[in-house]
Amino acid sequence: MMINRTTFFGLLFFPFTAFGHHSISATFDSENIIELEGEITRVLWRNPHVRFTISVTDESGQKVLWDVESQSVSTLRRKNVTTVLVAVGDKVRVAGNPSRRTVNEMHASNILLPSGQEVVLRGAGKPRWTDQALGTSGPGFANAGNTSDPARGIFRVWSTVFSAPMLLPEISASFDLYSYPLTDTARAAVAAFDPAEDSPIGNCEAKGMPTIMEQPFPMEFTEQGENILLGLEEYDLVRTIHMGTGAPLEERSASLLGYSAGRWDGSTLVVTTTGVNWPHFDTVGIPLTEAVEIIERFTPSEDGSRLDYGMTVTDPATFTESVELEKYWLWLPDIEVGRYECTVEG
Repeated sequence: MMINRTTFFGLLFFPFTAFGHHSISATFDSENIIELEGEITRVLWRNPHVRFTISVTDESGQKVLWDVESQSVSTLRRKNVTTVLVAVGDKVRVAGNPSRRTVNEMHASNILLPSGQEVVLRGAGKPRWTDQALGTSGPGFANAGNTSDPARGIFRVWSTVFSAPMLLPEISASFDLYSYPLTDTARAAVAAFDPAEDSPIGNCEAKGMPTIMEQPFPMEFTEQGENILLGLEEYDLVRTIHMGTGAPLEERSASLLGYSAGRWDGSTLVVTTTGVNWPHFDTVGIPLTEAVEIIERFTPSEDGSRLDYGMTVTDPATFTESVELEKYWLWLPDIEVGRYECTVEG
């Protein structure tokens, strides 16, 4: 049996504007905004998160170092923030959400540069101190796709915009994971999950299926012989969708992305993926087993401006019913799939 779409979808999908896509709300207090003023002592401008350290004078007059995390370089690029904004020695003001677990750590939403220029760092966030700010325009803010070349069908670069829903629910601190139709075993795994200790992301280790499909960066379909390649900007991953007979079952070894077999249903690309050994449905505690079957449907609009996406996940060890997810992408012709080049913090 498949879970009811009308009652379940409302629980699943939160806009990318909310708080980011790597379980940030599980780590930072989204209900509390604080401000810091101080001097930059360290800058790491890279994926998966831009980070910098600020020396702040506390109420007792002592210098305290704060670790500040921001969005990824890939996200900032889609906000037309394409260069390193701060340098060691700069005096800045930063607003953001304090850590739930660590002293003197925050996730930044806004920064005021020495020049007086404000930068909105987070998704479709708003200026805090000025009327105009960098980071409030760019391809991530598009509200419609381009309609100039419908004949290309699915084969183009597709972009997630900040107003679009995410595929998975980890961006909401208030989301109740138990709303999923979980088995008793899966419920026990969720209850025992500690985001600080058990998070499957970090250290630039790529995510597997189905979690990787919530990545909010550009992706591109291209043809390679009889097969289709799906290039994802996050972690520079490429999925191969086998459109022919494919490899024999005994030769299909399990992997993070699994083995994907595709077929056309009119203009819709239907992809069935099995053999996934990424043991996570999401990044916040729901497990997955190698018995999972994932069916995806990629449907371009008639005018070529939008790609609608549906995913059905079936794993009897995790869910008592099949789970459906959906999202969409837009075609923005000037966008390319960039290099993610994730760097482990040293």
